[in-house]
Amino acid sequence: MEIKVDEAYIMSSMKELINTPSPVGYFEECEPLLERYFKELGVEATYDNRHTAYITLEGEDTSKTVCVGAHVDTIGLVVHHIEKDGSLKVKNIGGNNLHSLEHEKMYVITQDGRKYTGYLTCVSHSVHVFDDAKTLPREEVNMRVLLDEDVQSDEDVLKLGIMHGDVISAEPHFEYMENGRIRSRYIDDKAAVAASLATIKYLKENNLKPKYTTMFAFPYYEELGFGGSYVPKEVSEYVALDIGVIGPEHRGTEKDVSIVSKDVKGPYDRVLTKRLVEKAEKIGIKYSVEVFNRYSTDSMAAFVAGNDIAAGAFGMTVYTSHGVERTFDSSIFNTAKLTIAYVLDI
Repeated sequence: MEIKVDEAYIMSSMKELINTPSPVGYFEECEPLLERYFKELGVEATYDNRHTAYITLEGEDTSKTVCVGAHVDTIGLVVHHIEKDGSLKVKNIGGNNLHSLEHEKMYVITQDGRKYTGYLTCVSHSVHVFDDAKTLPREEVNMRVLLDEDVQSDEDVLKLGIMHGDVISAEPHFEYMENGRIRSRYIDDKAAVAASLATIKYLKENNLKPKYTTMFAFPYYEELGFGGSYVPKEVSEYVALDIGVIGPEHRGTEKDVSIVSKDVKGPYDRVLTKRLVEKAEKIGIKYSVEVFNRYSTDSMAAFVAGNDIAAGAFGMTVYTSHGVERTFDSSIFNTAKLTIAYVLDI
């Protein structure tokens, strides 16, 4: 069975989402962007106090409510301390690989929305100066953001309106190549957000109702492990759309959809996982079933938090997760197709 998704819409919305900063907890830019997409799709969002947006579509069968979650937040940094020389000590929010971020262009976003650029570097920044320039561990204590502004002191930085706790986002470097390869930061999880939007678009344009009443959730705290920990009480089944990863103990490739059977916190619901596999087979997409031991999702966070749900997870498979990630467009398109098959229960 073939499902046709709007591939151009997926790619354009994903690119715009990726280029819109949303490090954990920072919703001020992506919230209005999502609102614009919702308006264009003819749907209206509700919000919880965590700024999670929900789009609820009535099902053919209203006796059951399922949730499809795709997190909007990305990994990032925050300003931890302003040093006397005007450099910024930072702290991770989420699982950054600081080796990947060294010398990357960074955006420092203040409480009132001003943005300043800079770059992340090691305190032993030059092989011509420091004996340990190549060997000093790239850990938080050894890294600094240097602003592009002409600052010489902490007072100069404070005058810019920068303060402790301001969020920092890295340049994503989105690239979409002719052969279908995508290379960018934040494919995790903006590609899944685009797949969710494309699913809603498919349903609306084809005048279709999901099998069961379906909530599409867009949380902001997944990268800290608790984005999906709150679930509206009517939800009995939660499927997280999130990345799959590539490694020597995994079968997935950048063209596959990864269906997660277990992660670091435990196994996903066996009946739901089997249904996802059967639907992937039925619609004829490339997939793999995986166990991920350094990874978890919003649906598992919801399950661990004590919600009375069955949890499942699947999504596009990426290389170099939490760095400059790679995948093929077909993996994202097929994630959208499997989402459609799931919500229609075909």
